[in-house]
Amino acid sequence: MLFRLLLLLAAVAPYAFADVKFTSPSAGDTAVGGQLLHIAWKDSGTSPPISDLQSFQLFLCAGGNDAGSFIQLTSLVSNGVFSSGSSSSGTVPVSIGASVKNAYFLKMISAGTGGTITNYSNRFSLSGMTGTFPATVTTGLSGLSGTGGPATENNIAAAGANAAGAGGSVAAGATVPYTLQTGPIRYAPMQGKPGTKITAKNVSPQYPTSSVRIAKTWLPTPEAITTQTVSATYSTSSHANTTHVIWGSVIIA
Repeated sequence: MLFRLLLLLAAVAPYAFADVKFTSPSAGDTAVGGQLLHIAWKDSGTSPPISDLQSFQLFLCAGGNDAGSFIQLTSLVSNGVFSSGSSSSGTVPVSIGASVKNAYFLKMISAGTGGTITNYSNRFSLSGMTGTFPATVTTGLSGLSGTGGPATENNIAAAGANAAGAGGSVAAGATVPYTLQTGPIRYAPMQGKPGTKITAKNVSPQYPTSSVRIAKTWLPTPEAITTQTVSATYSTSSHANTTHVIWGSVIIA
């Protein structure tokens, strides 16, 4: 029994280091609105490893812990990369919220292989704020106790989930039309398998046309970072082209 337990621990050891845990601001801290907010994080101890994450977006939020009970107030980092370190900073405009104890927390959306993971910080306060909160935030804050933030949202496939080709979150994401997808990672369906003969007489588009809008002003920074395509479940082979052209005639060697 002990031997089997040791084998299990050895199997999960590679996943001991994990996604983001915020270390600053600390739970219950008070920062000053209008000034630079210093943010730091470390591995949380829950898979996926932070080394598997490439880029992130960082937002300041306020409200409750349940979905729909809080809002994103402002973007602090729009295109961050983990290779730059485990800290960042951003200025909080004083007009975006009120000075309510423990009303604020951070939201980080990280992109990794197989999807995204969203981590939230503990709650903290901001002094010197001059704005007001909408009803969504005040309702979410009512009856809230403690300094914990919302639960982590892990949308990254477990290790090996896509090993079979079309499994895991890549295949699930590809079922949503590309133009309706959001977030830093987009998904595409498996490439179609070509036939061995050309039999079509009257061809038509495989997919309907998409709408086009001409930009008349500067567009915002794209949020899509990469596209992941469902792996093919079929195999292909190739051989050298043995066709030779001599004086305009085609001779098959």
